[in-house]
Amino acid sequence: MIKYIVLAGYLLFPTVSNHLFAQSAQPNIIYILADDLGYGDVSFFNEDSKITTPAIDNLAERGVAFTDAHTSSAVCTPTRYGILTGRYNWRSTLKKSVLGGYSKALIEPERMTVAELLQQNGYHTAFVGKWHLGWDWSLGERDESINSLNTNPPIDFTQPIENGPDTQGFDYSFGFNGSLDMPPYVYVEDSRATSTVIDTTQNADYKGFWRKGPTAEDFNHTLTLDDLTEKAVSYINEQANSPAPFFLYFALPAPHTPILPTTEFLGKSNTNFYGDFVLQVDDVVRRVVEALEQQGVRENTMIIFTSDNGCSPRADFEELATIGHDPSYVFRGHKADIYEGGHRVPFIVNWTGEIDNPVVSDEVICTTDFMATCADILEVSLPDDAAEDSYSLLPILQQENLDSPLREATVHHSIEGRFAIRKNDWKLILWPGSGGWSAPRSGEALQGLEAMQLYNLAEDIAEQENLYNEYPEVVKSLTELLINYIEKGRSTPGEPQSNDGPTVWEQLDWMDAANAN
Repeated sequence: MIKYIVLAGYLLFPTVSNHLFAQSAQPNIIYILADDLGYGDVSFFNEDSKITTPAIDNLAERGVAFTDAHTSSAVCTPTRYGILTGRYNWRSTLKKSVLGGYSKALIEPERMTVAELLQQNGYHTAFVGKWHLGWDWSLGERDESINSLNTNPPIDFTQPIENGPDTQGFDYSFGFNGSLDMPPYVYVEDSRATSTVIDTTQNADYKGFWRKGPTAEDFNHTLTLDDLTEKAVSYINEQANSPAPFFLYFALPAPHTPILPTTEFLGKSNTNFYGDFVLQVDDVVRRVVEALEQQGVRENTMIIFTSDNGCSPRADFEELATIGHDPSYVFRGHKADIYEGGHRVPFIVNWTGEIDNPVVSDEVICTTDFMATCADILEVSLPDDAAEDSYSLLPILQQENLDSPLREATVHHSIEGRFAIRKNDWKLILWPGSGGWSAPRSGEALQGLEAMQLYNLAEDIAEQENLYNEYPEVVKSLTELLINYIEKGRSTPGEPQSNDGPTVWEQLDWMDAANAN
């Protein structure tokens, strides 16, 4: 099912080298996760992009670039949950929206993560960057208010956090808990705050916005991306000569708000501050790759680069449109939406020593697929209660010709907890609107619309012609498949599993009425 596509004027013909994946040593793995980077912001994926991203493009030109890759959610926290667990986020206790900077840990203590899988198989593991999966600060009684994005409960920052990255399989960690616009603004290294915490005022600028809250003396919003990159590069330098392979999960806080490119990048993109910030993200990739090359481990390091969802409206789509740039490329919607612009992202796997020829694949994949891919590389089996929605990408990386699609189907999810399911060219959205921030938004705007939306993406990639009433058999088939995935607790072969927390059926409670009509 792999197809080779003419992209940006180049036709890529892959061949399989005789030594592909032949070496015995396990590869180092670096997973670089950009924050709110749009599909159309990477010039390799968008020949009309007004932003040029040479370092990211270089990864794609020497690796496998996926043009139909999707995050498991259209927003931050749930996608990160899926990356680390190989499980759809709506199976967790978080059924919609995101966590805040004070939220408790989301990943269940007993749930296997990809970091634990790698750690158990001889890897040294590290997390650097934006966690946004909750951890337990030292504070008094907790209630639901700690999940608010505008709360600042009293915390004893001299005490270690609990249930953070170190309990999820990471030997080393350095980062902060929420997004860069969510307090508290405190670096935590191996479970302890790195500096004294003081109060700060809110920055009210639209692009440079962050909420008021406690800020550590060593925390400067403008310098955060540089701080994290220095930590990531230092980690690579330290581990490069170790006999054990390493795994670095490098979760960038950019180009998410606050959009604060450093002086070196101001005006460099000839677009706006957001475009400048994207160039700084590209430079982070360059610095990581250079560190690998300088340490002589580039060829045995697999680099994965992607984004946690589509571009945020904070990038200012209208301003960018005046110079002909669209972060969502040809797709409808943006971050938070159930439409393609909310969850279709650039996705690249680069492994210089093993993938000798570039490939552009239109295979449908999901960010949940990381864990099964790692297990396949390690040649180990996953237990039934782990990675329930993860498919291995290894056959595609090995450039095998598949007789059928890698994934039977893929489930999408919006910030409101609305569902869509994609199988082959068909995409069924089980909601009348965007389920997010773009029109039609929930409320009166949905009146008079069809209860669901059905699109043939092969003929209508912009999701403009709703075929819901024309193909009832497709609607029925996809609805039944989604229900099956929900009830089985998994979308991969294996023993049925349980979902966590409140039922997801409340998000589908209108379905019977819709089908009756």
